[in-house]
Amino acid sequence: MQDREPRAKSPVDCGLRVFDITSRPPAAGRPPRFAVVIPCFNEQQALMETLATLRHHLRNTGPYELIVVNDGSTDRTAELLAAAVRQDPDLKVLTHPRNRGYGAALKTAIAATSAELIVITDADGTYPQERIVDLLVLAQHVDMVVGARTAPDAKYPLIRKLPKAFLRRYGSWIVGTPIPDLNSGLRVFPRQLAQHFFYLLPDGFSFTTTITLALLSHGRSVHFEPIRYATRIGKSKIQPIRDTLRFLHLIVRMGLLFAPMRTLMPLSLALGGLCSLSLGFDLLVARNLTDKTVLLLMFSMNTALFALLADVIHLISRRSVAEQPSHQDGERWVRADRAVARQAETDPSAAEVPHKQAAA
Repeated sequence: MQDREPRAKSPVDCGLRVFDITSRPPAAGRPPRFAVVIPCFNEQQALMETLATLRHHLRNTGPYELIVVNDGSTDRTAELLAAAVRQDPDLKVLTHPRNRGYGAALKTAIAATSAELIVITDADGTYPQERIVDLLVLAQHVDMVVGARTAPDAKYPLIRKLPKAFLRRYGSWIVGTPIPDLNSGLRVFPRQLAQHFFYLLPDGFSFTTTITLALLSHGRSVHFEPIRYATRIGKSKIQPIRDTLRFLHLIVRMGLLFAPMRTLMPLSLALGGLCSLSLGFDLLVARNLTDKTVLLLMFSMNTALFALLADVIHLISRRSVAEQPSHQDGERWVRADRAVARQAETDPSAAEVPHKQAAA
């Protein structure tokens, strides 16, 4: 198969600004080293600028795949993506007929690629896409790299600061290790490892929270790299009532999935304490064993047994994850090395350095 002829650059008009997203196609027969996945729901204002920025910063990283998942958008997102594909046929667009959720979009893209590493980012202009190359380099040494939004210039809406701070501390308590950023949407992880957790990963926004806790609770290595975080472009998707209910559900789910003993045993002990007080009252005052004492004893014992059973299931799950390949099991196909990228700025032939040399 011969290499495709170079295509003339043609801009895409997104209705706001004009962006060029044309990329140099990978050499024929070369598989993608990594896939960049962008879940997209009504992001017409920032989508094309995000694609252009990604193509620019990843132009010297070797073969990669850029996947956009249109998750049932109702604005001009589909129209813009169709124009983008006409300009750049290497862009892969996957479509959900209806909105299925952030996690569902990510899982659709992960299942559709053969790349070893998955990079996820957002289309709203909040994440520094130029840092993806750095994260890819770090991913050669750990199981997952998270772009932690802890840099001094990271900008959070006030309505999100308190819930995020609570979740961060709660998640750190569950896994027993500090977590700078629990649910950042810019991260790199192995495709096979993510697919192993598909049965756990939800279809909603808690995908990133769940995969962070899943890897940490199963003894995998996770590196948090500080990044900046900008104000989003376009309308926020936050809905206070719905998101509060999701927040409460997430708290319960996280505890039961990843730390059943730490979550349920305090409740069992509290019920046991109430049972003891009730029993003392029955013996010293009522001179009779009351129903409430028996019920409290049953609730305490059932909660403890449920915690033990959940913990056994969690230990079995950890054993199956331990059998999955780690970052130390073989050489990663990642060519996004800082030295190679910098050299390629002045010498385009640097992008063709053999992978082993680039990863050295």
